[in-house]
Amino acid sequence: MEQLVSIIVPVYNAEKYLKRCVDSILVQDYQNFELILMDDGSTDASGMICDNYAEQDDRVRVIHKENTGVSDTRNQALDLAEGVYIQFLDSDDWIVPEATRLLVQAMEKYDCDMVISDFYRVAGERLAQKGDIEESRVLTRQEFAACMIENPADFYYGVLWNKLYKREIIEANRIRMDVSISWCEDFLFNLEYIRHASSFYALQVPIYYYVKRKGSLVSQGMSISNTMRMKINIFDYYNEFYKDVYDHEDYANIRLQVYSFLWAAAKDGAVPPAPLPGGRKLGEERRSLRREQVEGEGILMDQYRFRQLMDYQLDLVAKKKRLTPDEAKVLFSLHQCGEFESMRRLSDVADIPLTRLFLTLQKLERKKLVEMADDKSQEDKDKEAAGGMSAVTEEKGAKGKKKKEKKEKKKAADKREKRANKKREEEKKEKNRILLRPEAEAVCEEFGLMQEELKEICFAGFTEEEQKEGEALIRRLNENMIRFMVKDDPAREGWEA
Repeated sequence: MEQLVSIIVPVYNAEKYLKRCVDSILVQDYQNFELILMDDGSTDASGMICDNYAEQDDRVRVIHKENTGVSDTRNQALDLAEGVYIQFLDSDDWIVPEATRLLVQAMEKYDCDMVISDFYRVAGERLAQKGDIEESRVLTRQEFAACMIENPADFYYGVLWNKLYKREIIEANRIRMDVSISWCEDFLFNLEYIRHASSFYALQVPIYYYVKRKGSLVSQGMSISNTMRMKINIFDYYNEFYKDVYDHEDYANIRLQVYSFLWAAAKDGAVPPAPLPGGRKLGEERRSLRREQVEGEGILMDQYRFRQLMDYQLDLVAKKKRLTPDEAKVLFSLHQCGEFESMRRLSDVADIPLTRLFLTLQKLERKKLVEMADDKSQEDKDKEAAGGMSAVTEEKGAKGKKKKEKKEKKKAADKREKRANKKREEEKKEKNRILLRPEAEAVCEEFGLMQEELKEICFAGFTEEEQKEGEALIRRLNENMIRFMVKDDPAREGWEA
């Protein structure tokens, strides 16, 4: 006999898309389900549409409630659910006709506690398949966690709607959505479920159509400081999750990957603005922050918003000090790092192409804000001179040989000398350290003020104790990420948890 599946759909002002969603559920070839439509205080025709479906199909249950948000709405639906399995949908998305059957079949065939599936990412009239795990076998908790740690902020792992859950695991452990947060709440639900599950199966069939729409923490009234607070709390939970899944020795081996969570990006959330070709129109000579350019969900958009804010602040410093944006970026990179031993590394940090960086450095040298310090020692210079004398001596010693042989040797020696000169030039460029000059002190003072302003924005509303904890966490994360990137660092043994 087919097991009952509870399909939960929170509904809020979704009249434009709701019918497509519900119709895709009602035509499932797996028939034994209850559809719980949770009307979260909709002010459009959504509630009436839900009631019409309930009148036509006795598998549809409609709950009308005051608006309390999607997390609380899902929690109330879980309290009402009667199915053996739980499946979630968002009201503006839809599923393929065999979605529920494929999820249940995989759950029962492989006797696992969770099934996770591929899905379609829909943008306008185009779509792309999205997945991550390619292994067609049952995974243990540690194996699943190892896959997740590679792309921790990916929608594939973070969302509810591409998974099938066992209700007995949810109820036995009272797993619910955290109503106090509005970022990553789905992911936290999944982490808690995974802690109590033991086996997982990845279905490589895309069964869900996910439509990305505008909406963000900004549009929900979330400040950067509240986002920062949530990130800290969520990271702490994420860190504890991996400590629980792995024993002490194994956790030590993957700790730096855990720390990379705050740098991970849910690529589905990326909505970067396209650069404008050619010149700028009047009014575009200053950097601006437009709402449509910074809306979007996911940790990538949080990072994008912060980068936009920092670039905006850098632009203000550039205007004050009559610098170009590239000049401000170079000076700020030097201000933070002290010096660079090559243009290539400065190019990576400042995010400026080498050709533009070369021209920018020339301008900054003329303004006496940076200098190129020759890093060669006198010993290196003496060796080069001795090498040149040795070449002259060899040329003189060849006089007693045949004319033809002499010409060939001279030709070969010229080629070697040319190559050596070219190599020395390249090495010279690499060894020329790039430094700030004392004249750049006034600009650096502006950078210091800028960083203080950014800190105030990020930690606005924090108590003094919370701010200290947040700053300590960020320092710890930075230290561990440096050790992770510099693999030959002898201090790696001493990182902190």
